[in-house]
Amino acid sequence: MGASTRRGAPDVIGRMPEQFFTGILKAAAEARSQPGERFIDLGRGNPDLPPPPEAIEAVREALLHTSDPTVHGYPPFQGAPELREAIAARYLADYGVELDPEREVAVIPGTKTGIMLVCLACAGAGDDILLPDPGYPDYHSGVALAGARHAALPLDPASGWQPIFDDVHGALMALNYPSNPCAVLAADGVLEEAVAWAHAEGSWLVHDIAYGFLGFERRVRSLLEVPGAREVATELWSPSKIYGMAGWRVGFLVGNAEVVERVKLLVDHLFAGVPLAIQRGLLAALTSDQGHVGVRRERYRARRDALVAALPDLTPPEGSFYAWWRLPEGLTVEEIVRRARTGVAPGQGFGSRGEGYARLSLAVPDEDVAEGAARLAALVS
Repeated sequence: MGASTRRGAPDVIGRMPEQFFTGILKAAAEARSQPGERFIDLGRGNPDLPPPPEAIEAVREALLHTSDPTVHGYPPFQGAPELREAIAARYLADYGVELDPEREVAVIPGTKTGIMLVCLACAGAGDDILLPDPGYPDYHSGVALAGARHAALPLDPASGWQPIFDDVHGALMALNYPSNPCAVLAADGVLEEAVAWAHAEGSWLVHDIAYGFLGFERRVRSLLEVPGAREVATELWSPSKIYGMAGWRVGFLVGNAEVVERVKLLVDHLFAGVPLAIQRGLLAALTSDQGHVGVRRERYRARRDALVAALPDLTPPEGSFYAWWRLPEGLTVEEIVRRARTGVAPGQGFGSRGEGYARLSLAVPDEDVAEGAARLAALVS
């Protein structure tokens, strides 16, 4: 068959949304190339604080074990048993939730990948998947891969960006608290209302708790703490933020045993597991003294406070390492880049309800937060 008669791309390629964060990175690179003062990028969400030393040392030791074929060979597809046990132990210590490491824990190659896997495991062609609006843009990729339809789960700014559950229906609902991009925690009763919705609808629920350790004034709750959640829900937890391991591409899904089993099956077919050295690094992070987690949180809290002090109209973030800033009337993201040499993430990229907002990142060095905040303050004063 000649080149001119080759078949076109399959439908799934055409369904994939534009990659929002690729555009953010491209815009930042273009801004840096322009003359002027140093460009500061508050649009990125890549943690700048390093992993704990115990995790790095565990990976180093594992990689040097060349005489052990299990380290550099194919990993256990379902995750090392000791890692799944450590994940369960961490959940019990942090949330008071008891998990069965065999049936209710899946080791996955990153939480973003986990979002795709849960969509594939819970929805099919023509099913509706409810996504927060505003919400993390990459959730839409999971909808496209599953051949499902996107339906909006509106977040209400008047109630602190909490979900509006009235008259929403779907095979799967995604929640994310602390919220990216809205930087709020779930209000009292919201998680219970979500579980009740899933039971009433006969639907699945997934909670992305990637920023779970980053609640500044109050503790972040696991969805699995809610009675009845295990029957309808799973939760995605990530070491990317809690341990600074975003590039390690490892995470886990916990909760409903049926969904966990479906995701394990997909991992078997698509990825054949996570490299064992990376699993051992995560194991070390989970089982070591967790004092550094609080230190990391306080570092982000200090950056938040510096940003809020510089921008009095900014609603103080409750959690995550972002701030959600309502742009002053007439000010655009492009103008901020041009006049303040500071990058921010445009709110409309997070959904229709993000129009007129910008996401600011605290995951950059202290001096960049301070300088970026000063530039923004000067711009709007």
